Amino acid sequence: MKICFINCLKIWGGGEKWHLEHALYMHRKGHDVTVVSLPESPLLTKAQESGLKTKSFKISNLTFLNPAKLFAVWSFLKKERFDAVLMNSSRDLKTFAPLCRLAGTRKIIFRKGSDIPIKDTAMNRLLYRKCVTHILANSNATKQNVLKNNSSLVPEEKITVIYNGIDTSKKSAFSSTKNDVPVICNLGRMVHQKRHDLLLDVAAILKRRNVKCRFVVGGDGPLKEELAAKAEDLNLLDIVTFCGFIDKPHDFMAEADIFALTSEWEGFGYVLTEAMLEKKAVVAFDISSNPEIISNGHNGFLVKWNDTEAFANALQKLIDDENMRKTFGENGLCTVLDKFDFNTNREKVEAFICN
Repeated sequence: MKICFINCLKIWGGGEKWHLEHALYMHRKGHDVTVVSLPESPLLTKAQESGLKTKSFKISNLTFLNPAKLFAVWSFLKKERFDAVLMNSSRDLKTFAPLCRLAGTRKIIFRKGSDIPIKDTAMNRLLYRKCVTHILANSNATKQNVLKNNSSLVPEEKITVIYNGIDTSKKSAFSSTKNDVPVICNLGRMVHQKRHDLLLDVAAILKRRNVKCRFVVGGDGPLKEELAAKAEDLNLLDIVTFCGFIDKPHDFMAEADIFALTSEWEGFGYVLTEAMLEKKAVVAFDISSNPEIISNGHNGFLVKWNDTEAFANALQKLIDDENMRKTFGENGLCTVLDKFDFNTNREKVEAFICN
């Protein structure tokens, strides 16, 4: 089967990782795969280094209004005659979906990886009703938000839920931690969605309570300096360390004792499954897809959104009870192996694309 993965974003995040991993898997299974992205984007570079066929386009938010660029994209799609095309962002959808339809692409798939509802606009009604043939959602929460603003935007049977799989073979070589005090880690891009500001508020609460612990925060992003300034204002620099971009997330998590996620929303909390693979007890807010991953009181704690006192209470329980941390960690590993194994889920994706 001839398949095209389209993701024209500059960043490297969960969506881009998903596209690369599944493009490589489909390639190894014998499918003819092409990856389309921005020139010199991390996704394009990694795809080229992996030996995949690639094509680059300079796509912006206004490309769908540029006749010359649209003709170039349409010519490419018409020439390649892909059986299936997968897109990852609303910008890509506006540019590529109508051209795929004009080029005769049989299966036009939008992979919805965020928990943000789709706006009920004339453009979206056109794209989802006339161009997109299938939607692949990464959680039930994401599926529900596809139809939140317009229950007739697409037929519900066009939406398939397949969880993001995690490659269990990438588990860290570290098997335990020997920290002087419990270490709480967080990993994610420093953007508003991840709400690192709330994590710092939680750290301040625990410090006021004289709870012995440390926080390590991995990731980079536009809010890094603002968050560092807040940590200084809250007098947290003795217990909070900003580690910057983390190249080996599994090793980073393996050296901690607890994983804390303070995101405001998550299409699929991939980072939670990574932490669970490392047998870490997790704490997160009870929002979007988190309850599909965390069983409260079994492999972690879910707390009411924006309740930093409750979040601090949950962390303190785990800090004070090493046996609870161990039990939750073991249960989390079982959850990942049973529900989120990459090998099983990528087979489901292949069947979804090819059937």
